[in-house]
Amino acid sequence: MNDGGLPHLYSGKVRELFEVGMDALLMVASDRISVFDVVLPDLIPDKGRVLTALSNFWFDRTRDIVANHVISSDPTDFPEIARDVAGRATLVRAARPIRLECVVRGYVFGGGWNEYQAKGTVGGFAVPPGLQQAEKLPQALFTPTTKAETGHDLPLTASEAAELVGADVYEKLRDLSLRLYELGARHAESCGLILADTKFEFGERDGDVIVIDEMMTPDSSRYWPRDKYRPGTAPPSFDKQYVRDFMDSTGWTHEPPAPRMPAEVIANTRAKYVEAYELVTDNAFSDWYGNDD
Repeated sequence: MNDGGLPHLYSGKVRELFEVGMDALLMVASDRISVFDVVLPDLIPDKGRVLTALSNFWFDRTRDIVANHVISSDPTDFPEIARDVAGRATLVRAARPIRLECVVRGYVFGGGWNEYQAKGTVGGFAVPPGLQQAEKLPQALFTPTTKAETGHDLPLTASEAAELVGADVYEKLRDLSLRLYELGARHAESCGLILADTKFEFGERDGDVIVIDEMMTPDSSRYWPRDKYRPGTAPPSFDKQYVRDFMDSTGWTHEPPAPRMPAEVIANTRAKYVEAYELVTDNAFSDWYGNDD
């Protein structure tokens, strides 16, 4: 974005929001990457473009389930001063964010696996004993967390989440999240992938719940290659798990400041993000807006 351009409203871990008129925002995805709720000091080239492109792919495919905030990702629809962020920006409708991270787990992995080992539950739900790491759950589970402005998101029980946002809103978010995950998991399977888990964010606009931010990207989801999936192991992935694993290998305590990543890890992470986009969409990443900058 050019200095002295659109009014800047908000900086998230990855995204920047700018005001466009009274009722619209320009959402710009940066190349920043965060793991364990900490923004890392290194950028991943083209990451913002992948997030934008893949989110818009899913927003388009899921609009029959729930409305979303997208107005346009066509740079000719942006204010002229914002054309230099083509490919990583989306013009969106303003909405009031609902302060809940809507996580859906189809497999027992990550934080869900840690909880299962300690308590025999996933997201507070009873699940069968004897499951292996990365094994498919009998049914997908809605396991929301808080949406922290700073620090770590915290897991919530169903009753805690319902108390936080109201029982009616909780039930709507749960049902929408499960439907979106099921659609995403079916499509991923058709692409030779497993969508192990994902998270959604929702907002309220004119009394309706809409999906906002990003959708089923490598930042918000775990994608595994089906041909390399084996229960009882940590499958290779097309998402941030690769970076999490590297960071854990350094002995980092998950508190800032984070260590730097070698050039090889940065390049491999970029390649994983781009491959995820191309596998899910069956489109060449080079065809996305602005990828030749």
